[in-house]
Amino acid sequence: MASESSFDIVNKVDRQEVDNAVNQAAKEISQRFDFKNVDAGIKWSGDSIDMQANTEERVSAVLDVFKDKLVKRQISLKGLDADEPKLSGKIYKITATIDAGITQENAKKLSKLIRDEGPKGVKAQIQGEELRVSSKSRDDLQAVQALIKGQDLDFAVQFVNYR
Repeated sequence: MASESSFDIVNKVDRQEVDNAVNQAAKEISQRFDFKNVDAGIKWSGDSIDMQANTEERVSAVLDVFKDKLVKRQISLKGLDADEPKLSGKIYKITATIDAGITQENAKKLSKLIRDEGPKGVKAQIQGEELRVSSKSRDDLQAVQALIKGQDLDFAVQFVNYR
């Protein structure tokens, strides 16, 4: 009798990689000619990332540099939640956060997708901010992974704990 195999669908972000992206973006901004004398900068502020510059276009360019650094470090931009530029005194600011975890609503959408379009005999169970998918057949689990990878989700997912 084959035992049950499973994997978890999660949305985890490596904080160290995001930190590296922030540091790389800050270094590039300090060195680039088009950011000279515009008070441009990027830094951590608690759990969010603050970007600033003296014009709306420049602060948007800082955000673009940061996005570029995230992509180079294989961090999905689907988890990046950036505000619109806001004027604060003489400086424009953007505050961005990186979302981690799968919301209950998104977990329910994934669970319904697996039930409706996935192979029969595959079970999906919501556990906090992750979704456990289990089946007797490893081939079915791989089919579920392929199904989810093929979807255009508005959040990033990773597959972990494949047993």
